[in-house]
Amino acid sequence: MNQPSQQQPRPLAGWRVLVPRGGPWGDGVAATLRNKGAVPVVAPLINFAPTNDQAALDQALADLAAGAFDWLTVTSATTVDVLFAHRAVIPANTKVAAVGETTAAALQAVGYRVDLVPDRDNSAAGMAEQMIGLEPSPRDILTLRSEIAKPVLTRLLIEAGHRVRSVVAYRTVGVPVTDRIAEDVRNGRINAILVTSGSVAEQVQQQFPVIPEATVIAAIGPRTAKDAKRAGLSVDVVAESQTVDALIDAVAGFQLPHAADEFAP
Repeated sequence: MNQPSQQQPRPLAGWRVLVPRGGPWGDGVAATLRNKGAVPVVAPLINFAPTNDQAALDQALADLAAGAFDWLTVTSATTVDVLFAHRAVIPANTKVAAVGETTAAALQAVGYRVDLVPDRDNSAAGMAEQMIGLEPSPRDILTLRSEIAKPVLTRLLIEAGHRVRSVVAYRTVGVPVTDRIAEDVRNGRINAILVTSGSVAEQVQQQFPVIPEATVIAAIGPRTAKDAKRAGLSVDVVAESQTVDALIDAVAGFQLPHAADEFAP
């Protein structure tokens, strides 16, 4: 286990940090890392594949643009990728709920506003609880989800009397990294790996079967840390809050590890 050290003005100088998602969100994380002195290695480990019911998604997004929904719920940054790829229009009368700060940041990075992020429980259940408290009267709600997501949010909202259309927006698929990145992880030249979701954790475990003990594995929150440990990863640090800034600050509390072959002749 790595030992925290005193932070310096550029606390990640010399670090190479793997950013597991691309797109606008990945660009934003990379910029933050550079400001801290690190070299970001953007290596998308997951991407979305089209839903098996594209017609239902197309119709839902058309109805969304037409103002048919009072709320849109977004439970992952990947859902944001889908919205952005489809150039989805969210009208002013439709409020947007994001499950956590990472998802909210992804929405804002591509120009969507965010009206609600759960105060305490950044989960589908936590989002449902807060929305139900805000909306005592029945509302029309569009929930977009992955094919593997349990319909917890939809069920709770329906039980509270809301009219909910639940649509599968995407399938999550792994994206193989280059041989160079895989080798850099194996020999410790990647000093830290950011784990931002359970799906990312699974890909880290599958694509990097050998991760040096000195490499910092940083999870964005308790739920992601739990998923990462279930996937077989050894988590070194959990961000104090589910934000990118908190995740990067957590990594910055460690001394820079050295690659296994860094001092080889």
